[in-house]
Amino acid sequence: MREVAPGRFREVFGRAFEDFVVGHIYEHRPGRTITDADNVWFTLLTMNTHPAHFDYEFAKKTEFGKPLVASPLTVALMVGMSVSDISQKAVANLGWDNIRLTHPLFCGDTLYAESEVLEKRESSSRPEQGIVTVKTIGRNQHGDVVCTFNRTMLVWKRGFGPVDD
Repeated sequence: MREVAPGRFREVFGRAFEDFVVGHIYEHRPGRTITDADNVWFTLLTMNTHPAHFDYEFAKKTEFGKPLVASPLTVALMVGMSVSDISQKAVANLGWDNIRLTHPLFCGDTLYAESEVLEKRESSSRPEQGIVTVKTIGRNQHGDVVCTFNRTMLVWKRGFGPVDD
């Protein structure tokens, strides 16, 4: 919170480039319990019609015995969970690398995420911005790592951009 007038406070969100510290880990909360409706909606919205995601009878015949959460939904939720903390002040996402899905995620599981700052540097072409790379790890309610990826963002430096209005 930032006091903007006596007794009046504004919520502060995101981090400016200067706030990132290589090696720091930011836990993103709250977690998110994934429902069957989330999974079916996402698979149909994205035209991912693999029956392993929404056909319970088909899924019973797989090694998992029940529908899997669609992998892109897992990634999207992890990114979304991290926005208010690490990319609310970003200008743009520059890329996602090394996406790994290491453990199945099912409807009813709760997803938690955290991000570690891997690297940061000044932008060579935009003096009011910097480039930050984080590794985001998603875990289920049992602590099993379900997904990891690296994300690189262009982030405003403090005092620049539209985010401090």
